[in-house]
Amino acid sequence: MSDYISIYKAIENELKSLSKENTTLIAVSKTKPYEVVREAYIQGIREFGENYIPEAIEKFTRLREEFPEANGNVNVHHIGPVQSGTLRKLFGVFSYTHGVGSFSSLGELAKRAEKEKKLIRYFLQTNLTGENTKHGFSLETLLENKNTLSKYQNEFCIWEGFMGMGPSSGDLLETKLAFTKLSNFRKEHFPTLQLSMGMSGDYTMAVELGSNFVRIGSKIFGERDYGTHSV
Repeated sequence: MSDYISIYKAIENELKSLSKENTTLIAVSKTKPYEVVREAYIQGIREFGENYIPEAIEKFTRLREEFPEANGNVNVHHIGPVQSGTLRKLFGVFSYTHGVGSFSSLGELAKRAEKEKKLIRYFLQTNLTGENTKHGFSLETLLENKNTLSKYQNEFCIWEGFMGMGPSSGDLLETKLAFTKLSNFRKEHFPTLQLSMGMSGDYTMAVELGSNFVRIGSKIFGERDYGTHSV
């Protein structure tokens, strides 16, 4: 039996030493089998991250059937790009979605939340590096639409803040520049909102720059087996 909770708690303690802000550690369980999620839950982990919607539905429906109390004490974070065609499947499984990267998907999310009457909290995904391969809003677009962004919220669809990532190259200097850009943008224009930045290779930097949510998988659960997964 793997000791997931000791690793999780050690990272949480590290986060506390890096920032005075409360930082939520998301244990990214994507591609891991149900048995791993089950064991992590039994040990005390309550924040999980998943990219693939069908995989998450299968695992966390099963978890909540086996442990009914998990309906009220587990948060599942969708950390992949939000797609208009599949976002309806987020409701009832995910508490948060971190990858809303277009106005069309944002509008559809708000409408669907009202229709489903199920709460979901979202982050607007930013493209901080200008890479064509990256999903998300430019900061310039967000600033141009600053006064209209709040209209997408309702009682079931809550805007938490912004999600950002470093460059695909993983260069730490460029990553620091990207995180600093988003941190300053938030402070200047949206000081009440939160930041979702940082993964296994750059989470310490992200937290020092004000991130409120970090997403860590292999450091907790070991290397992933990607195989074949669908959104």
